[in-house]
Amino acid sequence: MGRRRLVLALAAIVAVAGGGAAVTALSAPEQRDTAAGSGGSAGLPGATASVTRGDLSDSSQRDGTLGHLGERKINAGPAGVLTRIAAAGSVVRRDERLYEVEGGPVRLMYGAEPMYRTLKVGDEGRDVRQLEENLAALGYTGFDVDEEYTVKTAAAVKRWQKSHGLKQTGTIGPDRIAFAGSAVRIKEAGAAVGDRIAPGAAVLTVTGSERVVRFEIPVSEAASARTGTRVKVRLPDGTELPGKVSAVGRTASAGDDPQDRTPKVPVTVSFDEPGKVRGIDQSPVTVDLTGETRRDVLSVPVNALLALPGGGFGVQVVENGTARDVEVELGMFGQGRVEVSGEGLREGMKVGVPSS
Repeated sequence: MGRRRLVLALAAIVAVAGGGAAVTALSAPEQRDTAAGSGGSAGLPGATASVTRGDLSDSSQRDGTLGHLGERKINAGPAGVLTRIAAAGSVVRRDERLYEVEGGPVRLMYGAEPMYRTLKVGDEGRDVRQLEENLAALGYTGFDVDEEYTVKTAAAVKRWQKSHGLKQTGTIGPDRIAFAGSAVRIKEAGAAVGDRIAPGAAVLTVTGSERVVRFEIPVSEAASARTGTRVKVRLPDGTELPGKVSAVGRTASAGDDPQDRTPKVPVTVSFDEPGKVRGIDQSPVTVDLTGETRRDVLSVPVNALLALPGGGFGVQVVENGTARDVEVELGMFGQGRVEVSGEGLREGMKVGVPSS
């Protein structure tokens, strides 16, 4: 029998598998037996491999980079001489100091709206609600959390000011607080202690405190990395941590690699337990995207497939010193293996494969 393997078979496999790097988990390890014959004498293949039964899991593996979520500037509220600034690499949380101007601290509060004005009784807006949400979270209550700055809001502000040794005015502005979406990690300073700064000048560059992984995936395979897709991330020290895809970009680009201009979309992965993540920013990591798992199925190495003369695929079963073709139905593809079913197939059978 002439060798009809792999030209047609591999073309079909690439089409089915999408061309991505696949990872297969099998409960039974692949076996390879080269004793069938060194030259395919008497119609026998040059080598054989076992039909195995186990759980076949199809997932893709990507190279990613460890980093932090987002990046933004913290601009100065007051004017004056910078007397203190949070250290690079440190994490600043709600009500903690970002920087000080002439001994007066500017503290972090959480919210998407910028702190662009001094708030007082009678003011209304989303920035008012943000302030009230922060005051309530810190235990300064006694008002309704809404978009109206009332006398009761001012009373809570006075209690906050008293706790920090400030003059109790009941008003509050960008000279005392700055808003960011959550706790921030200080990436770098835009000014040094002793510098004279003006309102609006960049004082700090910050990122989110949460560790994330970023990678790119070809547009043709983006369906395997939908938001919510479960992943495992292998860190530089070998630790594996679970997570999920938290964001997928909507705009494709060719990337920076001149050797690979395949359109790709960016993907962000968040960890289930970010506090366990260790590693230097921009460290390389490996992301395993969890795919479908087929339980208790038969599989053979991909290179065991034959393109049958009448169409379809088969394998060459070797038994009792003879070889025969068995037509098979194909299922899931993985790393070098494929799920097969067919009449007479069973675990432990030997099938022909090309000699290495």
